[in-house]
Formats: sequence, structure tokens, C-alpha cells
Amino acid sequence: MVWLDRMVPYGPVPFRPAGLLAQRCKQAQADGGGGVTGRIGHRSNATQHRRIALPAWAARRCLAVGLAIALLTVSDTRTLADDRSGDALQQRLEAAGHRLLERSLVPDNRYRIRAELSRWIADAAVQVVISSGGTGLTGRDGTPEAVAPLLDKTIEGFGELFRVLSFETIGTSTLQSRCLAGVANGTVIFVLPGSLDAVETAWDRLIRAQLDATTRPCNLVQLLPRLNEPAG
Repeated sequence: MVWLDRMVPYGPVPFRPAGLLAQRCKQAQADGGGGVTGRIGHRSNATQHRRIALPAWAARRCLAVGLAIALLTVSDTRTLADDRSGDALQQRLEAAGHRLLERSLVPDNRYRIRAELSRWIADAAVQVVISSGGTGLTGRDGTPEAVAPLLDKTIEGFGELFRVLSFETIGTSTLQSRCLAGVANGTVIFVLPGSLDAVETAWDRLIRAQLDATTRPCNLVQLLPRLNEPAG
């Protein structure tokens, strides 16, 4: 048996389980909750914490629902109207069954970047943040410096794997990429370069699978309920 600490929204339930899981969801609804939906739902819905007992297989099914994702573009020259990289990320995350909770664009200013990310990190409705832009080496490229102090833990393998994959396309130029990933206050954060090729590579070959609860042997989705566990 697995206990899931979930943020349960009142209102429509997008996840439609079957069998035993459906019975448990109905019981949760009868107890006053809205089902086993994670932190998914409109911001206007009231939420409450509930603890729901499920068998291990059902817990995995619960974690298969789409995630709430915020997108941040960092650029001094782009607008949301011509942000091809942001558009590509939005199309891909929605096609994968996730929900775009918010999308924003800020200039290459580490304090503006940090302020926007901090707002999302503090928002319990945001489960994943993906930023694009500002990971290079010029004086205006400061996204890694803006993000790093906010992280509770870094996911070292993300940047390492991204550069290996990027090498296939752009060769040694990939060493100039300072992309990174980590977790902060239970939110998973990915920091990507701003080019279209970079965001497509990162999503298609790394992020998509790790935000899919069916990926084996492990994925980031199954860790979401445990990211804020107290340190031992």
C-alpha cells in the first residue's frame, strides 16, 4: 500500500481511472476531495491536502496524469509573438498531455529572471518550470547564475547528457552551453539554451521521457510527491 500526499482540487477531475482505482477515487470524492489528480487544475479552484491510500500499481497510475508546467523565455530581443523556441516547447508539452499553466518572457537580467522563477517556485500549482535562453558565455547571459542560488538540489546528469546529445549536431560548440536542471521547493526546473534546435533536443530526447510516469526504470514524475521530504 502506498500513501500519496496530494494537492486535491475541488471541481472537474480530468483523470478518469477504472476498476479499483476508480473506487478509491470515488471514496476520496465522497470524503470531500476531488479525486486523485495531483496539483492539476485551474488556479481558481480551491485546494486542500489529502492523504489517499492506494496500492503501488494505482499510485503509478495516479502519477501518469499530466503536469502543470510554466515556461520562461529569457531574451533581450524576442517577444512572445516571435518566440519560436517557446512555441515549440508549448506545442510539445501540450501534445504530451501536460498543461501550460503560465508563459512569460523577461530580459537577460538575472534579478528579473530570479524574481519570476521564485514566484513559480513558491506557487504550489506549478510542478515544472522550463526556461530557455541566457545560458551562453556573453556578459548578458546570466540565467544559470540567476537560477543556481534557488535550487535545493541540482540534477547534474541533465547538463551532461544534453551536451553529449548536442555534440551530435553542433560538435564542440556544445561546450559553450551551460544548461542545467534541479529542484526547488518540490518544483522541477530545467534551464535550456534559447535556440530552437536546443529546446527541441532537450525536450524530445531528455525532458519528455522524464516527465512521463511510464518511463522505466525511473522518472522524475514518481519523485514529485517526495521532493519536499525532510532531510534525514
